Amino acid sequence: MKKEPFVTREQIEEIVKTYPTPFHIYDEKGIRANAQALKDAFAWNKGFREYFAVKATPNPFLINILREYGYGCDCSSLTELMLSKAIGMEGEDIMFSSNDTPAEEFAYAAKLGATINLDDITHIEFLEKTIGKLPQTISCRYNPGGMFKITTDIMDNPGDAKYGFTTEQLFEGFRILKEKGVKNFGLHAFLASNTVTNAYYPTLAKTLFELAVQLREKTGVTVAFINLSGGIGIPYRPDQEPNDIKAIGASVKKVYEEVLVPAGMGEVAIYTELGRFMMGPYGHLVTKAIHEKHTHKEYIGVDACAVNLMRPAMYGAYHHITVLGKEQKPCDHVYDVTGSLCENNDKFAIDRELPKIDKGDYLVIHDTGAHGFSMGYNYNGKLRSAELLLKEDGSVQLIRRAETPKDYFATFDCFENYSELGDKMI
Repeated sequence: MKKEPFVTREQIEEIVKTYPTPFHIYDEKGIRANAQALKDAFAWNKGFREYFAVKATPNPFLINILREYGYGCDCSSLTELMLSKAIGMEGEDIMFSSNDTPAEEFAYAAKLGATINLDDITHIEFLEKTIGKLPQTISCRYNPGGMFKITTDIMDNPGDAKYGFTTEQLFEGFRILKEKGVKNFGLHAFLASNTVTNAYYPTLAKTLFELAVQLREKTGVTVAFINLSGGIGIPYRPDQEPNDIKAIGASVKKVYEEVLVPAGMGEVAIYTELGRFMMGPYGHLVTKAIHEKHTHKEYIGVDACAVNLMRPAMYGAYHHITVLGKEQKPCDHVYDVTGSLCENNDKFAIDRELPKIDKGDYLVIHDTGAHGFSMGYNYNGKLRSAELLLKEDGSVQLIRRAETPKDYFATFDCFENYSELGDKMI
């Protein structure tokens, strides 16, 4: 597929008069169209609900867009729970899926009435000691171990993942929870990340649907929902075809009707916890070329760095780059596109064929709408950027201001030389 930015050079030149680069910008029109497409794809399931993975893009302005489509929040920490509560989410609006969970986080999730998704069999006793009587509804995360395959292709290695109950623990855990008064059960699994194949969800669904039937038969529990979690990916590379969510929904329906309906379980709700799929393609990191270097290689230095987008440095991940205003120019130059951190892996691209880049050019780094800003940090004293929303009417809204030096020094309030430090150099 051809990757095209949702902003033009002319738009960016206007935006930077108010908001200097670097910044993340999100496409409201694209987010809304995608949210509706997911909802339509699973409309056949009466109880369907998407719980947006807050960790992917923890911004209340963006989450509130998804709320308009009836979506909830999937939280994994205390502050994500707090963010969700602050925008009016509580009770069944929140799925709390964490691991190695501190007691105070379980306690707060229970206080909000969130659906708690346990990661380990030992967490049953831990949760009970933390909150007293267990809630009426509990979910458990399943990890079958081994390799997860679709036909002959290995998608991921759940056996090497720290998450979830084994098969034996799951059956025992459901029995224990039933004895302790839990009435409604959920089943959850995340077995592969960022899959770009329509077969992942249906394959996972078949595994979980068959397991749900066995759990009901052997433990007598009522399986209220099956959470297919995340894992539907996006095409970071231009040569990848995007997932077809309509086809995925239809394939899951087929498996549902083959496995659950004959077992008398046709009322089971289907949940998803998509983050990357919901937001990834609808975010750009916009940065400006400020240096060029000609040594053993050709380098373009930009004003963003791995603080703004960690994935290339952390994973060697590919993110497509467009040089705004030069979309039709030949890609006849080879560059490493770098940031300014004191780390050699601070590169957005290595040996990338791009048009000739001049200082002052604006670069769009694609697919940063999920796990982009959210993975930011402050190494080298770098400050995190602003987040902007490109509205459907073409206007731009600031939805998170850029950090300032005052923000960076704020936690030194116990050290007198920094306690009153503002944004000016001393």
